[in-house]
Amino acid sequence: MTTTRPTRKRVVPNELMPVMAAATTDFAPAPDAQFPVQNVMETKGLRVAYSGREVLHGIDLPVARGMVTAMVGPSGCGKTTLLRTLNRLAELTPGCVANGSITIDGEESMAMDPVLLRRRVGMVFQRPNPFPMSIRENVLYGVKAQGHAAERHDQIVESSLRRAVLWDEVKDRLNDSALALSGGQQQRLCIARTLAVAPEVVLMDEPAGSLDPRSTAKLEESILALRGDYTVVIVTHDVPQAHRVSDFLAFLYAGHLVEYGETATLFTKPRADATRDYLAGALITAAEDEEIEREPAAVIA
Repeated sequence: MTTTRPTRKRVVPNELMPVMAAATTDFAPAPDAQFPVQNVMETKGLRVAYSGREVLHGIDLPVARGMVTAMVGPSGCGKTTLLRTLNRLAELTPGCVANGSITIDGEESMAMDPVLLRRRVGMVFQRPNPFPMSIRENVLYGVKAQGHAAERHDQIVESSLRRAVLWDEVKDRLNDSALALSGGQQQRLCIARTLAVAPEVVLMDEPAGSLDPRSTAKLEESILALRGDYTVVIVTHDVPQAHRVSDFLAFLYAGHLVEYGETATLFTKPRADATRDYLAGALITAAEDEEIEREPAAVIA
């Protein structure tokens, strides 16, 4: 009896990374775009290490203004670290060091006051974290901290909750405790709280990770409602969700950006075989993960 040896993925050495990046990260406008896409944020040569161990290896990633960009990849590929580096939350972890460039509207974010940066680049976490106060006060928490005029509060509350697709469900109980809301409603309230301070970019780290299918559908509706007025960057393990909500897609593996481009293009005509395999549900084996840990690299067929 003969046996067939399993096909192995080829590992691309670090010195070939610029060639690969040039071949797989072409930037193109979304199919329905009427004007050339502009980048509100961009990373160049971004490297992040924890206690001397590098986990992101020279990431060049544009973030299109007014669009939804999804980042996907296996667990441990670095997508959450990349997301948290965009508003410098990662540096709050002891031992974290980031090098390279991250710009917002052409300004170098590494040189900014991180508090001011986080007002422009908000974050919605995986688990809902409403404050133990009313729905209304949750939405206004950051607004009041910034000293906005009280006469605008009602307008801000309604517009933020509408954007988060929550207004119709809570408009008659704004003074009720936010903790009485369902998990899905609490997550959309956290989105509304983020929107209330008018950020340019909203980062979402697995926002549907703890939600049931019905709540996930509502959350995705709220994400789609933000397109055009807000820029959204979402990390998700749910590949079909990335397909449903995003305009652009970034596939990360082992700390490298393997491929970036229009979501529709990556799902139908990806340039890297590893992208096609991952999006089709063919995960790369643990043994190959260990090999790449020893020699950080991107993976193509």
